[in-house]
Amino acid sequence: MIGTGYLGATHAVCMAALGFETLGLDVEKAAALSSGRLPFHEPGLEELLRDQLATGRLRFTTSYEEAAAFADVHFLCVGTPQRADGPGADLRYVDGAVEALGPHLTRPCLLVGKSTVPVGTAARLRARLAQLAPAGQDAEVAWNPEFLREGFAVQDTLRPDRLVFGVASDRAERLLREVYAPLLEPADGGEPVPLVVADLATAELVKAAANSFLATKISFINAMAEVCEAAGADVLPLARALAHDPRIGGRFLSPGVGFGGGCLPKDIRAFTARAEELGVGRAVEFLHQVDEVNLRRRTAVVDLARELSGGDLCGRRIAVLGAAFKPGSDDVRDSPALAVADLIEREGAEVVVHDPMAMDNARKVFPSLSFADSVTEAAVGSDVLLHLTEWPEFADIDPHALGDTVAGRHIIDARNTLNPSHWQAANWNYRALGRPS
Repeated sequence: MIGTGYLGATHAVCMAALGFETLGLDVEKAAALSSGRLPFHEPGLEELLRDQLATGRLRFTTSYEEAAAFADVHFLCVGTPQRADGPGADLRYVDGAVEALGPHLTRPCLLVGKSTVPVGTAARLRARLAQLAPAGQDAEVAWNPEFLREGFAVQDTLRPDRLVFGVASDRAERLLREVYAPLLEPADGGEPVPLVVADLATAELVKAAANSFLATKISFINAMAEVCEAAGADVLPLARALAHDPRIGGRFLSPGVGFGGGCLPKDIRAFTARAEELGVGRAVEFLHQVDEVNLRRRTAVVDLARELSGGDLCGRRIAVLGAAFKPGSDDVRDSPALAVADLIEREGAEVVVHDPMAMDNARKVFPSLSFADSVTEAAVGSDVLLHLTEWPEFADIDPHALGDTVAGRHIIDARNTLNPSHWQAANWNYRALGRPS
């Protein structure tokens, strides 16, 4: 595995669990992983990491030369963040990994991209690798996009809902089939994982298309929430009615403060940027609106907090429940919760944040915010309570007891996952996005 961040570490551990001799390459994380420590939170993965280290099938290195000599198949798992100067993908880590690995590839091998990249990247890397590698054309490139959900990464790797192989030769397809044989031909007689074999460009586009569709579905129901707010309607029964239509379904149809994290926001922006480079920007123009709807949900929470604060947030104390972009993770990249907290602090409020898992990462990104070790500590003296990440433990809060600690019993359920009657029975002013006052 070239790169052992969230994707690479997960894939390395799971490949070892499937029985393969596996080596993870990372100049920064190799030492921690070698000692059995994950640099991020993912349920079940650290235990599996330690188990696989103990078998001897899994180890980590900082040497490109060692990695090149070790493997027949190299998975490229480095990050592709948004560029600092625009919406496109920053490919410096992808290109850097190929430049560093290529000169050491002295025998036939397959470099398999898993990173989310703009369409056309695989073809470019294939040409570059043929120039760099002493093995020449025997160092091939394929693309195998990942579809991991944070919080379910082990499950999604060992039992994915589909596999996609982007290949340019029969040999590349054969090697990938060998790697994924435990999933394609399960020994327990279970159902094989569905496989789609395509060309390089199509495989690259699958991930971009999938994330664009999911983002569109989330923003659609949040756009309906905006309409409900204006019309005095309720978005939750509206969403339930839509979910009963088998053509639509209920997954990702949950109204709230919108999506965040390290994938959907940057991926749809990179997709639109690449489409414009290809001269077909109009085909994905709607994704600009998807992005705008998503960002408006954050400002809608701020507007509602200001309303409940008497029209001015300056000098108010606001408690924020949640920092991670989703429950079950410590990932705060493009977190809607922290974006809202930051916007409110900019208006002069004192903001106190609590999260069960993501406090350390949140402090690094927003050191000016205040942080509390418990819900009660965050809520003490607060004028408004914001529920911004739907951790299960927040649903178990006792609003009667919490009401005795606050200055004002106002709560904004920006995830629409709390029980309104539970809070209203304790004399809280319960408000939620897309729902009547």
